[in-house]
Amino acid sequence: MAGCYRNSLALAEQHGCKTIAFPAISTGAYGYPVQRASEIAINACRRHVAPGSRLTVIGFVCFSAEMLRFYQDLLAPPLS
Repeated sequence: MAGCYRNSLALAEQHGCKTIAFPAISTGAYGYPVQRASEIAINACRRHVAPGSRLTVIGFVCFSAEMLRFYQDLLAPPLS
């Protein structure tokens, strides 16, 4: 699954995209656990984005309130 994100991000960069959005890959009919899928998505995107990247916005499409909470928790800044 992480490879899907890496390949998509690389293609977006190659084509000069500034934004990209991802659905929750494999969490529907394939039944992949939402929490794990969100962790993979966030980690893959964080690893990809580096200084000088053309991508300025990476969006995630959340299909439920539960899914949104997972993404919000992972994207929240750490508490000091």
